[in-house]
Amino acid sequence: MNGPLVEFRDVAVLRDDVLMLDGATGSVGPGEVLALTGANGAGKTTLLRVVAGLLPATAGTVRVAGRAPDDRDRAFRRSLAALIGPPQTARDLTIDEHLRFIAATWGASPDTASARAAELLDALAIAPLARRYPHELSSGQSQLAAIALTLARPFDVLCLDEPEQRLDADRLGLVIEALRGVAARGAAVLVASHSPRLVDELGASRLHLVGEV
Repeated sequence: MNGPLVEFRDVAVLRDDVLMLDGATGSVGPGEVLALTGANGAGKTTLLRVVAGLLPATAGTVRVAGRAPDDRDRAFRRSLAALIGPPQTARDLTIDEHLRFIAATWGASPDTASARAAELLDALAIAPLARRYPHELSSGQSQLAAIALTLARPFDVLCLDEPEQRLDADRLGLVIEALRGVAARGAAVLVASHSPRLVDELGASRLHLVGEV
């Protein structure tokens, strides 16, 4: 589509008399990265949840690929992938099986799903973990697996909440390269982050949120 893939204007969220987000405005076009920065409590995760259709805004407008966020709308869900908190996993499926299942759920053929799983396992250097179950992974391994699961499906917009969590420098570098690839393919990336390295190396624009700490 022409123009931004994500647009939000004057978005505010009030819950139980607590102002969780106050008047956020921004946009992200195809192939662009917008980093949400600010202290804990400034509203970064809240804004991601609003964009992803997981939380209604109290005020303001949001459009994702021309649609208002609605997690029950399949067309909206097809346009946006998000990692906001730990993903849901099945205890009796391996990481490879999870990746192939997600790809197949969104229409990939068995061969394409297997190829996509292998590509992600290699890109994030977790191929040796392919036959492990989610509960067998370390915290850093779990974070990489969660990112792989998010990237396994088609999307036009990617929302990530602090993807740098629990990653050492080498693993963070792998994630940065993967996200560069996502942007290079024309997706819009909206990422909340406390990592100057991630923001700088992605060449991201910044939206600094100021709120209650």
